[in-house]
Amino acid sequence: MTSIAIPRPAASAPRAITRATGESRAVRWTLTAIALVFLSLTLVLPLVLVFAQALSKGFSTYWQAISEPDALSAAKLTLLVAAIAVPINLVFGVAAAWCITKFDFPGKNVLITLIDLPFAVSPVISGMIFVLVFGAHGWFGPWLLEHDIKIIFAVPGIVLATTFITSPFVARELIPLMQEQGADEEEAAIVLGAGGWQTFFRVTLPNIKWGLLYGLILCNARAMGEFGAVSVVSGHIRGETNTLPLHVEILYNEYAFAASFAVASVLTLLALVTLALKTLVEWHQRRSAVESTETDSIPERIVA
Repeated sequence: MTSIAIPRPAASAPRAITRATGESRAVRWTLTAIALVFLSLTLVLPLVLVFAQALSKGFSTYWQAISEPDALSAAKLTLLVAAIAVPINLVFGVAAAWCITKFDFPGKNVLITLIDLPFAVSPVISGMIFVLVFGAHGWFGPWLLEHDIKIIFAVPGIVLATTFITSPFVARELIPLMQEQGADEEEAAIVLGAGGWQTFFRVTLPNIKWGLLYGLILCNARAMGEFGAVSVVSGHIRGETNTLPLHVEILYNEYAFAASFAVASVLTLLALVTLALKTLVEWHQRRSAVESTETDSIPERIVA
């Protein structure tokens, strides 16, 4: 009886797959070098220049620029606007994501499109729309003047413009996350006797907490750095309606370069802190996804 030798490709298969799908070391190093050069020119170099220009006339000039009354007023207004716009978008984003992912209703696609509208419209055009609606010669302008209510060239207009521009961030982060999770856990909780709010706080919220925090970080970063729409509706009134980005523009236009870069460095530090928080949240999201298979059961969360 003759024996037939059967080939054993197992040992050579990984090497063949590597050759078929991998790139040469030269290609990998070239692509990496291109990416590093691009990041250095567009990200690292501008950051270095901002801080170099900010400290070009010494730390005393730097401190004077960021501690003068107009700069402090701009910082307070920036924080105030963010403190109002971000919670509003938190409520809107959770409600919109819940509505879109948990229910089917006529006009659902229209709602999704409207959520993306601030991404498609230029911020300057958004500001112009608010001027046409609430300005002195706008649709509601005469009525607002009659009742002595100021929206345009005042804090309410800045809050409205910032809220509109930042409205998609939380919703757009939660919608795909909640679609992926589905409604099985919520339905199981309701079958077990949980109420609507109990289901939300014990089941839904723990599942979306990291995505929600990620959306809030992005929303807050955009709220503090928004320029276009706020520039149109603010009126550029020193000490009253200037946010930090607008204050940087005014200082630069007045050729106070060191002062403008000093204030810009504050925004840059806020951006770096935001980036660090974003990275931390992404790490927690990945860790939470890995541990999701070992989490406690729905009955335990409802009873707890």
